[in-house]
Amino acid sequence: MIYTLTLNPAVDRELLVDRISFDTVLRAGEFRVDCGGKGFNVSRMLKAMNVDSTALGFAAGKAGKFLRESLNDLGILTDFVWVDGETRTNVSIVSAEDGRYVKANEPGPVISPDNIESLLKKIKDLARPGDLWVLAGSLPPGVPASIYSETTLILKSTGARVIIDTSGESLAQSCNAAPYLVKPNDAEAFALTGMKVDTQDDLVKAGRAICALGPEHVVISMGKAGAMLVTEDTAFMAHSPEIVAQNPIGAGDSMVGGLVFGISQNLHISESLALGIACGASTASRKGTDIGSRDQVNTLLSRVKISKL
Repeated sequence: MIYTLTLNPAVDRELLVDRISFDTVLRAGEFRVDCGGKGFNVSRMLKAMNVDSTALGFAAGKAGKFLRESLNDLGILTDFVWVDGETRTNVSIVSAEDGRYVKANEPGPVISPDNIESLLKKIKDLARPGDLWVLAGSLPPGVPASIYSETTLILKSTGARVIIDTSGESLAQSCNAAPYLVKPNDAEAFALTGMKVDTQDDLVKAGRAICALGPEHVVISMGKAGAMLVTEDTAFMAHSPEIVAQNPIGAGDSMVGGLVFGISQNLHISESLALGIACGASTASRKGTDIGSRDQVNTLLSRVKISKL
């Protein structure tokens, strides 16, 4: 079974305006509302690839109910811990003129120690050998940076594999728990290691430094430039195919979805990386916060260039 954990989910509201300007009223010609949160986006990409997953996380209020109903409508199972307050709403304003955007994220509801204990108990009850768990995204108020590390240790004790996509102190601490894979972007890899990430050689060295902290695999994403996969003794570079980019928001999450899809199919990790690149490119080519389709992913996959370094 595949599980995704989103501790700080959101309702994502996107407004399309002619152009972005300040100190004036902007009028949206189009808008859309989607489920937001990195783990939820991974579940959405997996569903597009016809793979089931269960989405876990904290949820609150009417926005939380909207997320549950929206995910269920997509055929994604949910198993939330309900908390006081209101799940956050994130707003993106996108310029039709040049595709640039402004995004404002709310902090999210305050999570209590009892809420955290309820979540960890749920995870312990669900975890089974061979499961894949994706722990992704920022932390809401009240959740310590150690949460992903603690969760990883619980899951590893059951024989599950853990993929982590987060940043800052929570990324640093989770590396020490030795997950199966972590996926920082190049800026997060620099923040974690203090090492340059300007060239392929730099990325390999930074990736190896992160591996030395504990993770078995490190994938460093670089947006439209592609991604680098590093282990203690191997490295692969995957170049993203050319696309007409529409909106990069969520593309990195789709990349993780592709990686997890490949891993779930027992593909070689380099093949999983190629799938991740194709999934990310597919989503980046869609308008709004839409997710790429399996047909589109298959088309783009043949154009992903991957090489062993």
